[in-house]
Amino acid sequence: MTAADFRRIALSLEGVEEYSHAGLPAFRVGGRKFASLASQAQGYGNLMLTLEQQAAFVEEAPEIFLPIPGGWGTMGHTHIRLEAASEDVVMGALRTAWKLRFDKNAKTRRRRL
Repeated sequence: MTAADFRRIALSLEGVEEYSHAGLPAFRVGGRKFASLASQAQGYGNLMLTLEQQAAFVEEAPEIFLPIPGGWGTMGHTHIRLEAASEDVVMGALRTAWKLRFDKNAKTRRRRL
């Protein structure tokens, strides 16, 4: 997989828009980020997951997934090695991050009503 594949798959999810975050491609749904290509120069896509989801992905496929180093990784932000991932794996990972953000957005809306 490539950064272009990651972008294509992310944009195929319902309600997703691409925007520039610090000059790099990022993807949001409902105005909130769930993934980015901030580390594409190093061969990674980035996912915003829960710590439990991150641990499951890393345990299942440590050759593909790893926590982002430093504080971001301790909050569930996860690298996906694009070259090592299949389209199905990237789709599943992006869909997981998208659904997490989509569900959080829905909860926030309900609380405001």
